Amino acid sequence: SHKFESSFVSVEIPKNRSVMLQSLEGTTLGVWVAHGEGRFVLPGDEADYGIAAKYSYDAYPGNPNGSDFNTAAVCSKDGRHLAIMPHPERSIFPWQNAWYPYVFRKHDVTPWMEAFVNAREWIKKQ
Repeated sequence: SHKFESSFVSVEIPKNRSVMLQSLEGTTLGVWVAHGEGRFVLPGDEADYGIAAKYSYDAYPGNPNGSDFNTAAVCSKDGRHLAIMPHPERSIFPWQNAWYPYVFRKHDVTPWMEAFVNAREWIKKQ
């Protein structure tokens, strides 16, 4: 959109090698985006980039920055480094979400917390 965006979108977590996101494979989660610039420009083949999260839609507003391959996050080959456009840290608690399934509202945290727990556990093992 070429302007600052703050909205709640869905991302899908495909099979990936990210320390943080690997255990969330197969989930679709709501997450906040908040940025005015930046998008993933990926001129090669999709398989070359270690895509760890994808916007659920091809075009605006579901893919708010127009990232190639709907990319929301990429990770390094060893899974240690994650570059992510959306803000999972702003979507940790159910009350932070613009929409959250009623059946899960009894939980203290959203599945995004698992990503941060995964990072902590990985560090403890090192």
